[in-house]
Amino acid sequence: MRKEVEVVVENTGQKVHVTPGHSLIEIARIFDIKLPHRILGAMVNNQLKELDYEVYTPKTIRFIDISHPAGMRMYQRSLFFLLQKAVRDIVPGAKVRIEHSVSRGFYCEIDGCNEPLELPLIFNICDRMRELVAADLPFRRDKVLAVDAISLFKSLGYHDKAKLFETRPTLYTSVYHLGDMADHFFGSLVPSTGYLDVFDLVKYYDGMLLRVPKRFKPDEVEDVVIQNKMFDIFQEYKNWVEILGVGSVGAINHEVNKGNASELIKISEALHEKKVAFIADRIHQQPEPVRLVLISGPSSSGKTTFAKRLAVQLKVNGLKPYTISLDNYFVDREMTPKDDQGNYDFEALEALDVEYFNHDLIRLLNGEEVEIPKFSFEQGKRFFDGTKLQIDPNGVIIIEGIHALNPALTHLIPNNAKFKVYVSALTSLSIDGLNRISTTDNRLIRRIVRDYRYRGYSALDTISRWESVRRGEDRNIFPFQEQADEMFNSALLYEFSVLKRFAEPILQEVPPTCPEYDEAQRLLAFLGYFTPISENEVPPTSIIREFLGGSTFSYK
Repeated sequence: MRKEVEVVVENTGQKVHVTPGHSLIEIARIFDIKLPHRILGAMVNNQLKELDYEVYTPKTIRFIDISHPAGMRMYQRSLFFLLQKAVRDIVPGAKVRIEHSVSRGFYCEIDGCNEPLELPLIFNICDRMRELVAADLPFRRDKVLAVDAISLFKSLGYHDKAKLFETRPTLYTSVYHLGDMADHFFGSLVPSTGYLDVFDLVKYYDGMLLRVPKRFKPDEVEDVVIQNKMFDIFQEYKNWVEILGVGSVGAINHEVNKGNASELIKISEALHEKKVAFIADRIHQQPEPVRLVLISGPSSSGKTTFAKRLAVQLKVNGLKPYTISLDNYFVDREMTPKDDQGNYDFEALEALDVEYFNHDLIRLLNGEEVEIPKFSFEQGKRFFDGTKLQIDPNGVIIIEGIHALNPALTHLIPNNAKFKVYVSALTSLSIDGLNRISTTDNRLIRRIVRDYRYRGYSALDTISRWESVRRGEDRNIFPFQEQADEMFNSALLYEFSVLKRFAEPILQEVPPTCPEYDEAQRLLAFLGYFTPISENEVPPTSIIREFLGGSTFSYK
């Protein structure tokens, strides 16, 4: 009889002993582990494992459900495979492309389909998905030689996947199977289709919207939120990368390996400059003179660099830009609201003296000289140091901050005097047709590099705060994004290839004893897909310089 191994179940605090070779799902059943929602996977020694993972040595296990970010990713990834299988069953030879997230779901299109993607076909695909869920088919994972995976993907017509592995040096890789289907996924899947009983598929523009469960109410699908402007900006960049033929990581790597990295950088930066100039032209051409430009967007979107580049283009159009920091208008510390945990909530709108700010804006726009307040974060008090500002008749005030698009921030200023811009890194690149790149991951990698280089934070610090940052964005930024007059996509085609060299050593410092270890390893695996590019040719005015350093703009 084999000696039992000790397992620590963090969910219950139990130390239990199991026979070597037991799978995670068997351990959960034997010890009757209960979570608020169905168990999807587990963190084993702080790394995500699928439920068929077998335990042979002492482990610390934390079972997770859909409310955990990794659990939600497992569910969504598995839904993508389910959708691909249903499409191939209904339309043989067709392939799904998961384009991007929008309207709290995922916009999808189908390649190789001769009939219009209208409601009858979408209903048939959705019905087939539900049949596959009822059949409770297993997702099976095999480890295969990369050369064999390349041959398999070419035979299936998955040329983006084949190109990815041709440009990524690895000996073995994982291939998942669902019935007669095979595919590769960046990350783990749930055990079987029976786990995927909450979803919907609806008509959306020229494609479909795959609706997914709510993270904390997984018996319900997310509400569809109208995001026409967000969809348009995604489509604009999608069409652009398709024209260039660099819509996937494999295609980017292929260009880099051919020696075309410099060209990628030049084209990406030229597109940014063209878009900034276009927005400046729109501001200049408004029927009523714009006096206030309001810029908002989530963390690490490059808002500050965008604002500085926009100011340059406004000067080209004969306007005189002035920048005012919202940090100057914090209320005194004793007036700062607190969150549910009793901590000061500096991200709440009420943390700003909105009325004082509006009255200063009115006076400035009337041509008066105004003494601008300052705020001491050490003392938690407003003070004045004699700094005064007066706006020229052709002056435009630029305000950049998380609340900039919230109408309540500038409620005393007429709408026709304002122009609102939403900035975010809306990644148009994908790993391949079924493996999209999250815009959140784009911003997180940027922030990890910036926090380490300029704020003294480790990757562990940044990752541990990220959930709180995301909650603040959900509350204060995303509800107002569709009110923007223009959207600027700050993502750059080449940036992961450049960020790779900076981010990898920082992520490698996250110790395996911390819960954040799995996220660090996930990001390292993601960056491992990219062929590196030197930052030497990245121009000093690039948005990515805000995170790397070497910018000609001042960020003090």
